[in-house]
Amino acid sequence: MAPGSDGTIEMGTGMDGTGPGRPVGLDLEELLATRLLVQGNSGSGKSHLLRRLLEQSGTLVQQVVIDPEGDFVTLSEAYGHLVVDGAHGEADLQAIAARVRAHRVSVVLNLESLDMEAQMRAAAAFLGGLFEAERAHWFPCLVVVDEAQVFAPMAAGDVSDEARKVSLGAMTNLMCRGRKRGLAGVIATQRLAKLAKNVAAEATNFLMGRTFLDIDMARAADLLGLDRRGAERFRDLGRGEFVALGPALSRRPLALRIGPVTTGARAVAPGLIPLPQAADDDLRAQILAPAEEGFVLPARTRPAAAPRVTPADLLRELAAHRPEPAPAPALDPAENRAGCEAVLQGLVGDADAGRQPIAVVYQDFLVRCRMRGLDGESYGMPAFRRALSVARAGIEALPETEAGGSDRWGEARDLAAAMPEEVQGVFLLLARAALAGEACPGDAALARAIGSRSPGRARRLLGYMESRGAVVCRVDFRGNRVIALPALSCETAPGDPKAEAGTEPKPDPKPAPDAKGEAGWQLFAAE
Repeated sequence: MAPGSDGTIEMGTGMDGTGPGRPVGLDLEELLATRLLVQGNSGSGKSHLLRRLLEQSGTLVQQVVIDPEGDFVTLSEAYGHLVVDGAHGEADLQAIAARVRAHRVSVVLNLESLDMEAQMRAAAAFLGGLFEAERAHWFPCLVVVDEAQVFAPMAAGDVSDEARKVSLGAMTNLMCRGRKRGLAGVIATQRLAKLAKNVAAEATNFLMGRTFLDIDMARAADLLGLDRRGAERFRDLGRGEFVALGPALSRRPLALRIGPVTTGARAVAPGLIPLPQAADDDLRAQILAPAEEGFVLPARTRPAAAPRVTPADLLRELAAHRPEPAPAPALDPAENRAGCEAVLQGLVGDADAGRQPIAVVYQDFLVRCRMRGLDGESYGMPAFRRALSVARAGIEALPETEAGGSDRWGEARDLAAAMPEEVQGVFLLLARAALAGEACPGDAALARAIGSRSPGRARRLLGYMESRGAVVCRVDFRGNRVIALPALSCETAPGDPKAEAGTEPKPDPKPAPDAKGEAGWQLFAAE
């Protein structure tokens, strides 16, 4: 039967048990607006069904076949499909896919020469090229993926997580977002339980073949809206028999038998082949004849496959490798100190570093020091925490390099060291402002001192320090905040708590009269 003028193709005949079945059609235009899922155990006729679909629609719509076993390359001889070898590089496959969409050429991506992980990467690259094509090339296209459980597995298997993620992402894009780009996904799988649910759930049309496992029958029945008794019918289906449901096929579950095809797979069809007929005596003599003198088994011409190196093996090998270190030149302590301080200031200025855990920032500090030939390991993790807090407070020196311990700043540093690490940066910033007579830092500046972007978190830490008696906060009549540090007998000038980080707050030229603030300022001035 030739394709109908309305875009309907005949898939087979119905199986209603009343004699020759009526033809069952598939609406191609409706299929392009939806998606199709084919399921059936090995030998149920999935490949035959896909070949019928491809042959009947070959002259009506562009086709792309992801073929992991090389079964559909014979379409090139009869219908002119271009066969693309999956051994191309990923960048080449993406470029080929873009040209396929631009020129509207039907292709078969042959992946039979690759292992499973390479198949997943190649298919992901090709599907990505189809998906990312220019908007002007978004022509209607059927994308048929055989053995879809390989490219969208339900759980991780023997392949790497990276390969699984890229392949699953490409399949998800095809089934979830491909319709707007003209891509209609047609996926076939042996077992629904092995196929990722977010990929299978996007299908609107279904063709369910012979299934024996209870879990697969239950999922198939659930997709078709059948009860438990209806699920048992999947065991009774023969080869090439399917139950159809969907807007492009039938509004109610309909059993059909797939029609014949004109092309065939290159695989050997299962069947019985008669044994060669030979005289018993001749055959016995041939088999039991003694070996010729000097006979040796032929050498193995195919080299043994090299063991596959996984990323985990490579990482272990790199971790175990300990090259002989080159003699490092002696570092001048002053130069090393200045260089480490410059590296630390660079970390403070990096906005991304403020959102990372302290251990990650410390490792980045060590790497930057090694790149400059500096000895960053002289500062351990505890010393680095204090150094980072001081640097975020605006002090351009590492605490261990500060000279003297009897000055006011040294006293403030000792007080901060006795506090929890989370509040040390806030206290040092307040101490710096109070000792210099500067305006009280805003909430944003306090948050930046602890490597955060949350002013609310800074206010909570400020409340914690006030509850412990480390600071005393008050608000003057103009709404500006003043923070006193009783242990240092000083306080900040009034400052706007909503001031943005990076702006220098200016002291109020006419502060409101306050006996406590005046006394604190006199104590600081006397020092």
